[in-house]
Amino acid sequence: MNKIYFNSVYFVLSIFLVALVAGCASVAPEKRHTPAEIAAYRVENFAAPITSTEGELAERNSAIEKIRTAMAASNAENNLNLDAPDALSAIALFNTEQDAGRRLVLNALAEFERNLSQASIEYQRTVIAAAYTYYASESVSALKRLLEKLSTPREFAMASYAVLKADKNAKAELKATLARRFPDWASEPREPRLRALERVLTTDAAAELAQRPPLADLLAAPIRKIGGGLPVIYSFQRKDRQRFGLAMVRSPGGQFVRNADGSYFNIPHLANALTNLPGTITNGNTPQGLFTIIGAGTATNKWIGPTPYLHSKVPIEAAVAEYEHTELTNLIVAPEAWTEERYESFLPASWRGYQPFKEAFLAGLAGRDDMLIHGTTINSEYYRGASFYPGTPSAGCLVAMEYWSKSDGSLQRSDQLSLAKAFTASGIDKGYLVVVELDDRPLGVSLADVMPDVIAAESRQRQ
Repeated sequence: MNKIYFNSVYFVLSIFLVALVAGCASVAPEKRHTPAEIAAYRVENFAAPITSTEGELAERNSAIEKIRTAMAASNAENNLNLDAPDALSAIALFNTEQDAGRRLVLNALAEFERNLSQASIEYQRTVIAAAYTYYASESVSALKRLLEKLSTPREFAMASYAVLKADKNAKAELKATLARRFPDWASEPREPRLRALERVLTTDAAAELAQRPPLADLLAAPIRKIGGGLPVIYSFQRKDRQRFGLAMVRSPGGQFVRNADGSYFNIPHLANALTNLPGTITNGNTPQGLFTIIGAGTATNKWIGPTPYLHSKVPIEAAVAEYEHTELTNLIVAPEAWTEERYESFLPASWRGYQPFKEAFLAGLAGRDDMLIHGTTINSEYYRGASFYPGTPSAGCLVAMEYWSKSDGSLQRSDQLSLAKAFTASGIDKGYLVVVELDDRPLGVSLADVMPDVIAAESRQRQ
């Protein structure tokens, strides 16, 4: 089998973390992979020259140049720095030049106060996301004033989250601002990003998490009767997404996939976006809830790399028939509409009223898409010292560890390939993804955290 090389010719830095920071969107046409092909792949079949020392240096130099260009342009007064978004993306990916980013963000917020209308929505999003991620405390005063001008729900929610990150006592103030700026937000259909924001401002998240339904119910559920007999990936996460989660695979028969030695298959899994924004926000963390999986492909995004990704979709992004994998039999039937009740119908009864697990549904309503299950070509050394090291954050996807040769960019080890093999081992490449937060303990998820529930779920399947 020929080695698959991946060396994109473009280096798009147009918006914060979309294409640069492991952004998950793919541009057709792309290679799709059958279960038989995935079963035959070996790590030696893949290479990404961008991961070699030479390839990585070229990308880093390009990024540093964009930062320098933006800093030079920041001297102009009363004018938006159009180079700032590219620079902020580079600062985020390479985790460098934090002081430069602070200056760019604070200058941009000052320009927003003077004339917000001259800044595009995407420009606003880029700056507010950077403020939230890195500079919340320095930006809080400017952001509070900006909330009185923002008229788009997404940017308003992002700025509110940034204020709350810097000022834990601002909930009442933010709730009042929300009611004043969007007096009709609670009218049906409720705006999903503002609905999620309002819950953060009014709900005791720790108390709610303590009431999480039994995990074994979720692990044993057939994902609605129509979804029985399909493989399922479970990605177990902490509330703090800046910790490693853990992924396991349930086979179509209901038992969890095991390794050749009889041990349970599991890999570290990171569901953390570099912004660390909530899952209803573009480029935020992977939302909690149920996704559908519709096969495997090779991304055109160089930071994802050539290893097959698994194509996961949230509700609304996937039509109902596609989500429940009946699209071929429903061609002559009028398309069914998504509702919250329809989403809940895929869940076991004990989980249907659990609001945090509806985040994936709200994310779909908010327009999120392209949240794939993929590998990574990003050098984890950029994040040494971070709580998620040696993982590499994404733009909202689920990322498995991969290791590449510094000499020639050849793949040395891939948890992503192992995950794709485990998911498609039955010869089926359609199924589901469950992203579930276990608790808020400040440590990565281990197999011991979920084994009692896995065993209990398997026992139910045998009964």
